[in-house]
Amino acid sequence: MSERLPILTIAEVLKGAARLLRGAGVAEARREAGSLLAHTLGRDRAYLFTHDDEALAPEKLSLFRSLVERRASGEPLQYVTGRQEFYGLDFEVTPDVLIPRPETELLIETALASLGGHASPLVCDVGTGSGCIPVALLHERVDARALALDISPAALRVASRNAGRHGVASRFTPLVSDCFDVLRAGVWKETRFRLIVSNPPYIAEREIESLQREVRDHEPRVALTPGGDGLRVIRRLVSEAPDFLEARGHLIFEIGFNQHEQVAALIDPRVWTLLEIQPDLQGIPRIVTLRHKE
Repeated sequence: MSERLPILTIAEVLKGAARLLRGAGVAEARREAGSLLAHTLGRDRAYLFTHDDEALAPEKLSLFRSLVERRASGEPLQYVTGRQEFYGLDFEVTPDVLIPRPETELLIETALASLGGHASPLVCDVGTGSGCIPVALLHERVDARALALDISPAALRVASRNAGRHGVASRFTPLVSDCFDVLRAGVWKETRFRLIVSNPPYIAEREIESLQREVRDHEPRVALTPGGDGLRVIRRLVSEAPDFLEARGHLIFEIGFNQHEQVAALIDPRVWTLLEIQPDLQGIPRIVTLRHKE
């Protein structure tokens, strides 16, 4: 006979799960326990507080415990639930893609401002991952189209599902590519973009071991670091993007902590106008905006 699970209420289950997660070093243990239980029940978090004396069905309790154990082992909450909110949209995330961060929403705001009144703009996202950047842009700009480039076919499958999820698949083209390589031949050779965006891998190899275990041990290494000083992909963006931009088109990309001076030194003033390097909410220089001069 299989082991019979005890009958427990939502309040009791939450208390026990929060205690376990806290002991595993999860900083926001109570909140995350609530997120996991809401996910298990297919409800929002408010339901947990209005039904805290409700007994959990054995099969739901078993599922919830397995999710809590995964989180306690260090797996990110977003991979356990398979979702993350970004720019007001719900995105599927898997271990094949980087988890979208709040600071990247600043890139969306900057990109939308750069598109301004340009009609039917064509956008390229380099290293699209979950597709959160182009999908959010297309959701806001119904006249835009986007190419989403990524070296990982698995990541592009996730991105494509997210495009379908938010009704922009007809304007979203995923392509397997190492940076701009796929655009140098075939049907895309003459394509020029109004805007190129990227949240590239930018963490230096020497810094990987100092990352939180959730990031270091679970998020795709190729999306975190290109190796070396972390600037290899950014160097390619700055040097190769002019080949694919319209005259006075924009390149907007995210950078890491304390990289702004190194990145500024990469910019050729004969090719680019550096419009700004915007700080995030923590005051860290984060979003670089360049305008192509030709």
